[in-house]
Amino acid sequence: MLDLLQLPEFMEEHIEVEGRIQTVLAGTMFRVELDNKHQVLATISGKMRKRFVRLTVGDRVKMEMSQYDLNKARIVWRIG
Repeated sequence: MLDLLQLPEFMEEHIEVEGRIQTVLAGTMFRVELDNKHQVLATISGKMRKRFVRLTVGDRVKMEMSQYDLNKARIVWRIG
């Protein structure tokens, strides 16, 4: 029997990181600086867009990054 709660093997794992928004760019894109001073290009996740969550310079955010491209991220939570 197939266990539906188990992730398929082809699904990739995301790296969760936190950072601070440095610059607001066009098209809901943001330049975010991580705690280790690395800068990434981040966009808002779909649920945050749907709920009209506003992000400004200086906000702390939680992001998901792919293990294959460490220069891009998806913002999934606004910490403050």
